Amino acid sequence: MDTSALMLPVEAGVRVFDELDRLLGTYECVVPRAVLLELEKLSAGGGEEATAASVGRDLAERCEAVETEATYADDALVELAERGACDYVVTNDGPLRDRLPVEAIGIRGRNKLEIH
Repeated sequence: MDTSALMLPVEAGVRVFDELDRLLGTYECVVPRAVLLELEKLSAGGGEEATAASVGRDLAERCEAVETEATYADDALVELAERGACDYVVTNDGPLRDRLPVEAIGIRGRNKLEIH
């Protein structure tokens, strides 16, 4: 899970975990520590982005936090995918999707997720 995915409930009204259940059935959710730090930093700000990051931080508690060598969130997700620690990356970030060696799960339409 990346930062943008964890912020989707507020930003786009997507019920992320319900959608993952629909797409994948059973799965284990992981989030790099770098994503947690990014959410923490964003939630300290103001406005809708801070609210979305705060909700994302709470949702991230449903995932296993994992350490990576990378400290930048996108690089941490690419690192996990390259070492085979995940089958999919949930993201709404187009440039990140282009860097991934695995399939991405992202938003489709208004409030659904699909495998890209």
